[in-house]
Amino acid sequence: MIFTETKLKGAFILDLEHREDSRGFFARTFCAKEFEAHGLKPTVAQCNLSFNHKAGTMRGMHYQIPPAAETKLVRCTRGAIYDVIIDLRPDSPTYMEYIGVELTEDNRRALYVPELFAHGYLALTDGAEVGYQVGEFYTPGYERGIRYDDPAFKIEWPIPITVISDKDAAWAPFEPAKVGV
Repeated sequence: MIFTETKLKGAFILDLEHREDSRGFFARTFCAKEFEAHGLKPTVAQCNLSFNHKAGTMRGMHYQIPPAAETKLVRCTRGAIYDVIIDLRPDSPTYMEYIGVELTEDNRRALYVPELFAHGYLALTDGAEVGYQVGEFYTPGYERGIRYDDPAFKIEWPIPITVISDKDAAWAPFEPAKVGV
């Protein structure tokens, strides 16, 4: 795996190192030793899969606060998504900054999301499927969220958002005190 740190310290884009032959290719998608070598938490508490019928489907922006703060390793396995993370660590030099990365079935990239980062994505294609490895169990009492269009972040989405859950549409404006650190 090739680890490329983003402008948000601790957040990485992972590219596969293919070993190809006449059958196709082989690539490692996760290795705890490689994660540890880059200072990342290799813990996996659960693996999730989401499917999105339509392009324009928004999921997010979600995070959990301590003691249930979670890391994520996100990969698009079918179609394409625009994946966004926001740094919510108050002591970080990139506090309240975001990045967006296109993850597709063709580029096979993954995004490593550190603790105390909000995460969400927009399906760019019909039938987009996303797999997540999550470092902590889903804990509803510690779950928080940010609206995809919160003016505090000014996220630029590449296509219109046409489908969103009632829950994700109802998140209150961001308040730093609610991050929980």
